[in-house]
Amino acid sequence: MSADLIMSGLQQGLILAIIAYGVMIPFRFLDFADMTADGAYPLGGAICAVCLSSGIHPAAAIPVSMICSGIMGICTALIYLKFRINSMLAGVILSAMAYSVNLRIMGKPNIPLFDCGGLFSANIYANMLIIFALLVGCIIPFAVFLRTDFGLRFRAVGLNPNLAKLQGIGVEKYTVFGLFFAGALFGLAGSLIVQLQSYMDAGIGVGMLIHGLAALMLGEAVSGNATLNRQLAAPLTGALLYQQAQGVALSLGLAPSDLKFFTGSIVLTVIALKKTGKIFGR
Repeated sequence: MSADLIMSGLQQGLILAIIAYGVMIPFRFLDFADMTADGAYPLGGAICAVCLSSGIHPAAAIPVSMICSGIMGICTALIYLKFRINSMLAGVILSAMAYSVNLRIMGKPNIPLFDCGGLFSANIYANMLIIFALLVGCIIPFAVFLRTDFGLRFRAVGLNPNLAKLQGIGVEKYTVFGLFFAGALFGLAGSLIVQLQSYMDAGIGVGMLIHGLAALMLGEAVSGNATLNRQLAAPLTGALLYQQAQGVALSLGLAPSDLKFFTGSIVLTVIALKKTGKIFGR
């Protein structure tokens, strides 16, 4: 595998890590099967693309994208909490609706952004530093939060929501917060990939949930999830390894169209190993 492919994989892996953290928050900390990644990720990209094409500074477009995608996460939480609709179904419905919303926002299926500027340049090392700084800027405060009294209540919601209610913990409040933050991370990833490739297409969100889940599960298989530190390290570890594995597969002649099959195989393998007790024991 060439050095360029390795560096490109690391760059893409950092963006995938942001998605994996967004997947981890509802799945691991809230025990909430959130399926909005496939809608919140392209929503963030669409908002960012429109901002850039309207002359808004690239740095200012990112928080706007994060807030809009975070609101989509709130909508998923409220549909589940207020209407008692299955969380997976709520996410799927909103993701389908988001596709039409994105087309309405963009005004067309794709937007070229080659003349609009962006945070990134031809220097891949500088690009990686920017992405890593944004990732750390989101995850470090969240890691600190998890160790506070509020963070302990947040984690208790996922461990046992009924007991949390008996202890006077606002389950709905923490669920809404968790899904907002997860959605904001999806929006951050979407806005970064759009600026990195200088192009926005309405179909970029297809399969992003499974990619994020594969990265998360691969990271947990490698680093374990027995402690909070290992749990927080898993998405980054898994995303970087996952992207390098995809790079190896491509260098060995696997067609890009086969990568989704490759991704599914990783998820199924990790689940099978988990069921047999051969991983997650650390």
